[in-house]
Amino acid sequence: MTGLAFLIPIALGMGLLGLLAFLWSMRDGQYEDMEGAASRILIDEEDEA
Repeated sequence: MTGLAFLIPIALGMGLLGLLAFLWSMRDGQYEDMEGAASRILIDEEDEA
């Protein structure tokens, strides 16, 4: 029973931390250009050396 007293707050804290990280990345503009990232992988860039 004492193990649950430690694990439940830790799990809730990790979930809250994950939610805050997701909201921070949304506010930072991480997911704004999804089409550009998908098409950039198809472009063949030549190295100019």
